[in-house]
Amino acid sequence: METGDDPAVTFADQLDLSPSVDGRYKVDVSADWNCPIVPQGGLMAALAARAMALALVDDNADDELRLRTLTTVFAAQVAAGPVEVDVDVLRRGRSMSQVRADVRSHGADAGHTSVAVFGRARPGFEFTDATMPKVPPPDECPSWRDRSLDDLHPDRPPFPFWDKVEGRAALGHAPWDDWVPTSSECATWYRFDEPPLLADGTLDPLAVLTLCDTMPGAVGERMGPGTPFWLPPSADLTVHLFGDARSEWLLAHYRAHHAGDGYVSVGADLWDPASGLVAHATQVMFLVFPNGPPVDDERYPADQRQRPGDA
Repeated sequence: METGDDPAVTFADQLDLSPSVDGRYKVDVSADWNCPIVPQGGLMAALAARAMALALVDDNADDELRLRTLTTVFAAQVAAGPVEVDVDVLRRGRSMSQVRADVRSHGADAGHTSVAVFGRARPGFEFTDATMPKVPPPDECPSWRDRSLDDLHPDRPPFPFWDKVEGRAALGHAPWDDWVPTSSECATWYRFDEPPLLADGTLDPLAVLTLCDTMPGAVGERMGPGTPFWLPPSADLTVHLFGDARSEWLLAHYRAHHAGDGYVSVGADLWDPASGLVAHATQVMFLVFPNGPPVDDERYPADQRQRPGDA
């Protein structure tokens, strides 16, 4: 399937891979999913997961096997355009199968490597030891589309991904706010402009996976206003998928755990108001400063910076 830069390419279209030789799938990835200069990492992880699922079906595996957990290491950029996904079924089991996928630009030596576990339902314990934060509903929350970040950072590259997915701030602050930071905790409502729904009306689980790769806001929330312009490429992404998402809007609840040596660890819970916790994700991102790294007090959250008159 060829997509090019067609703005009509939906999430479902983008995951429509074509088989090539044994264990290889191909797709053209649209630059309309860039975030900012290459396609969003969660989307590329979803591509890997789709290819893995197709490989299991091709191997006549149980069609009740569902994606349970996936970890992706982003070794090199995978640009928009022709992309190849090589899949290796590590183990085929009756109740669980383990699969690996390598996603690369055509002809590239390195790209993204994912490992995943697919499993069917099993008898076991049932509980959720996490709580959805109490936040206003989406229609009472400001949209990230209400104001451009160009006012803060005129040299900021465009993020076409956010023309496909809308976010609304539910907990925390927008980058243009003025606040004294006290925590990295924040939450955002998300929805796809064209939701990729399955035949039963639930959201494609790979769309849920994609929405998990949206964690940098927790870093901005903790650092506060006035930080140098920064970008957060992903070093890795791990997503645990739990249940079906049935609502138009999903709530991502974030907290950054630690920042140091130019890396940040962040975690996210993804909630469906109708069905509860649908995913948990963790990620390490590394920090890039196009205009130069922070110096002196700029390295610390705004509430920890030395103020005039401090000893």
